Amino acid sequence: MSQKKLLLGNAAVARGLYEAGCRFVSSYPGTPSTEISEHAAEYEEIYAEWAPNEKVAAEAAIGASIGGARAFCGMKHVGLNVAADPLFISGYIGANGGFVIGVADDAGMHSSQNEQDSRHYAIAAKLPMLEPSDSDECLRFTKRAFELSEQFDTPFILRLGTRISHSQSIVELSERQEIELKEYKKDPARYVMMPAFARGRHVIVEERLLKLAEFAETCEFNTVEYNDKKIGIITSGISYQYAKETFGDSISYLKLGLVNPLPVKLIQDFAANVDRVIVIEELDDIIESHCKKIGIKTDGKNILSNIGEYSQEFLREKILNEKKDYFELSQNVPVRPPVLCAGCPHRGAFYVLNKLKLFVSGDIGCYTLGANAPLNAMDTTLCMGASISALHGFNKVRGIESAKNSIAVIGDSTFMHSGITGLIDITYNKGISNILILDNSITGMTGHQHNPCTGYTLKGEAVYGIKIEEICRASGIKDSNIRIIDPYDMEETEKVIKEELAKDEPSVIIARRPCVLLKYVKTDKKYMVSDCKKCRRCMAIGCPAISLNAGKAEIDASMCTGCGLCAQMCRFKAINGIE
Repeated sequence: MSQKKLLLGNAAVARGLYEAGCRFVSSYPGTPSTEISEHAAEYEEIYAEWAPNEKVAAEAAIGASIGGARAFCGMKHVGLNVAADPLFISGYIGANGGFVIGVADDAGMHSSQNEQDSRHYAIAAKLPMLEPSDSDECLRFTKRAFELSEQFDTPFILRLGTRISHSQSIVELSERQEIELKEYKKDPARYVMMPAFARGRHVIVEERLLKLAEFAETCEFNTVEYNDKKIGIITSGISYQYAKETFGDSISYLKLGLVNPLPVKLIQDFAANVDRVIVIEELDDIIESHCKKIGIKTDGKNILSNIGEYSQEFLREKILNEKKDYFELSQNVPVRPPVLCAGCPHRGAFYVLNKLKLFVSGDIGCYTLGANAPLNAMDTTLCMGASISALHGFNKVRGIESAKNSIAVIGDSTFMHSGITGLIDITYNKGISNILILDNSITGMTGHQHNPCTGYTLKGEAVYGIKIEEICRASGIKDSNIRIIDPYDMEETEKVIKEELAKDEPSVIIARRPCVLLKYVKTDKKYMVSDCKKCRRCMAIGCPAISLNAGKAEIDASMCTGCGLCAQMCRFKAINGIE
């Protein structure tokens, strides 16, 4: 008997994995995709794991598919960059057990370093891509993707976005379909991608793409809604929802659920039945360019933007030339930028780095916020793991004096993701760069997911927690150059950083203190200000628990976690701890 339920888009994908009989899930957490794998792990029938990075996750899922199981790997858009190598080859080997790759784009860059349209990957890798527009479609598209993957012998990409992943709508639940493992047959011509075999597989990829293009013409995911035919909107995903809520039934729609390959005749027939065609798609002009290529005159990016996410108000203004009236406050509302949490163990380390006026090569994680005022302690942030390798290149061209005044900052999860190879680059190529690993015992930015260092799997099973210092030692860092510090002790932190920077060889400093938001971290101690001298020195650490009232510092007891950094800042000893 079916049951209806309100589900987050990501949770609906996980439910689709369950109902489709998926056996294997391997992913790396990345907003806005993280909850797919977290919810998948709640089903006993699904084996689910966090991999060290997206490349490993994709390779593991490909292996499970070759082994005959329905398999899935999930990631955010920049994670697909990391997984690109196995992604491209997956189309050549096909899918024994159904294989689905979930990717969540982030138009508007709510939690990402760039805006990237993953549809380009589907086109370049010649893989089919589905794009749901609500939670119900997330569930249904996921289930159908496995069937189509096996039917066409190819991986399918499921493209989500921040609003689809993190909004809720009604879905209809069904029972799990138990799928037996498919037989594995030794077939080097299919699975061994050396040139002689790959040439033959490329022919198969092209033939498959033609079959998929034919399927796109009658695909159940591509639907037409005829209303008033003065305007016809061609759209997909969340853009369909924006358009529908903006224009209602006053115009006609062609909603594309299969966004690669795109249909030809279906679009041409739709365009022939409306007076004006407008393509509405966030980010790049994939659909619009396809329309123009097949002879359709259309509006699109000439009136809409390829930057940021859309909204109902945006479409109403750009297409209907209507602008809503808004109430404005009589005074400006102060900006509230994201900040490190009260008691964050990264705060003390960043204060010291800023104080020492070092060049700081940064990375991706909570600690990226160390670039903000008043800490101002980061010069660059590129991509996962780049802090270490980029600093190596920076110091190789600028020399030893640069090395003695610079440091790379990276978190524990990011170090395991892609920082290790950068460290090996330094030791192998006689670099002298120094690394500060901020080990907060969890993957913090994406919501406290476990990683190889924490000692627990995605399923919550206890395992050996990899020791970062052992990895550093094995990578060529001398024992004497591996230092472990408590970042709450700013005096010791400064002392150790100065000592390691003075050396003519690479060092690794591990600032080890668990995230203050972890449940096992006790925060019984509080600090209070007794006789403030208005020097404002405590404000330099940027703690959100500290504010000024009539020029005097105050500490919000409800936010204070007892880290004691403010007390270390106060020269007048006006800040003291209370139990």
